[in-house]
Amino acid sequence: MQDIMGNMDIAFPNLGIYLRNVPKSFSVFGFTIAFYGVIIAIGVLGGVLLAAHVAKLEKLDADVIWDFAIYAIIFSIIGARVYYVVFSWDRYKDDLLSVFNLRNGGLAIYGAVIAAFLTMWIYCRKKKQSFLQLADICVPGLVLGQVIGRWGNFTNREVFGEYTDSLLAMRLPTQMVRAGDISETIAAHMAEGTNYIQVHPTFLYESLWNLALLVLLLFYRKHKKFEGEQWLLYLGGYGLGRAWIEGIRTDTLFIPHTTIAVSQVLAAALFVVSLMADLFVRRRLKKSGAPTEKIQ
Repeated sequence: MQDIMGNMDIAFPNLGIYLRNVPKSFSVFGFTIAFYGVIIAIGVLGGVLLAAHVAKLEKLDADVIWDFAIYAIIFSIIGARVYYVVFSWDRYKDDLLSVFNLRNGGLAIYGAVIAAFLTMWIYCRKKKQSFLQLADICVPGLVLGQVIGRWGNFTNREVFGEYTDSLLAMRLPTQMVRAGDISETIAAHMAEGTNYIQVHPTFLYESLWNLALLVLLLFYRKHKKFEGEQWLLYLGGYGLGRAWIEGIRTDTLFIPHTTIAVSQVLAAALFVVSLMADLFVRRRLKKSGAPTEKIQ
């Protein structure tokens, strides 16, 4: 195992964990089902269930969450795909039909998040709901979905970072990863006679970061100072984590004709804007002397 790995193996050598024959998919009645899709579906269901639970705690009819979720899921998938295709257009410009082939991957979480909140804004306008109240209720579920969903990247052998020999270093057989995700640095650290790469498991970093963010959101729910603060906490907290994680990934999407990582810029901007917005509202509340304030 030290020099040669099976094509379906995944290892965390510095933890002493060697996983044999980790499948990417399974078959049911002759149909091949990717674990990636199953894990994403579990994440979505878990997220909606948590959001519905939080809605009940906030005295909002949980049916609102289930109704909104139908639209959010559809448009989030579309948004995730559009975001990915726009910022990796060279992969699709010569084969436009491949844009619609999701089985080969190509979904960007930020595209899904943007589409979800845009859908929420339109939904709230149509249904006469408070956007900020619904956003506060839904973000714990959104984060839970991200915590679970990132493990789909694990079974897909994707969303990893540069070479590392840290405690959490992960080994993947080169045959099971996209050649374009193997950077020069990773390739330079491949010892002769081996068939694997050793990298940062950035999918794991993001999953753990989001888990910590979820705990914070659930703990802070009863202590928020104004409607919408949970939403800002999510945008800033996720942005802060994504900004540094994106910096070590090898599958980064760049702003066209630059070497600037689009998701890293967006993450940093969301962190700064959400922090400034939170401080601004808190200062206004302090001046007014009001204990809480609902911002429409």
